[in-house]
Amino acid sequence: MATRKILREGDETLRKISRPVKEIDKHTKQLLDDMAETMYAAEGVGLAAPQVGVLRRCVVIDVGEGLLELINPEIVETSGSKIGAEGCLSIPGRRCTVERPENVKVRALDRRNRQIEINANGLLAVALCHEIDHLDGILYIDKMIEDVTDKETEQKEEKTK
Repeated sequence: MATRKILREGDETLRKISRPVKEIDKHTKQLLDDMAETMYAAEGVGLAAPQVGVLRRCVVIDVGEGLLELINPEIVETSGSKIGAEGCLSIPGRRCTVERPENVKVRALDRRNRQIEINANGLLAVALCHEIDHLDGILYIDKMIEDVTDKETEQKEEKTK
């Protein structure tokens, strides 16, 4: 496993559409391993392959419930709506509010080429939507309602006083 460089906002790779994975081989599994290590090292909850410069439809997510590795994920159902603050490893130090579905159903393949289905709400639903957006060249700031970076910083400073 290896920690890979996370691309930052402004890198054109982040705006490209990722290609589906046609074969889950040793390179795909190595990518998933490297992405997980990179995500954990950066203290993130999700990472998409384009964020490490690979235009393949792979994401890793861990919102505290264990690692999810998703190959060719697609959102097949959504319901509800919720606005919340998000951040991104490719846009460090910034937080913005975004409207996301409250509940999502996602289908994907796992590293053993088995189809899986995830029904999610809360942080996991947000992370799934956020990371799948990356696969389509969409950054969360494209859906931004309000930049709350300064507000959150002020709140943290007040709590430490």
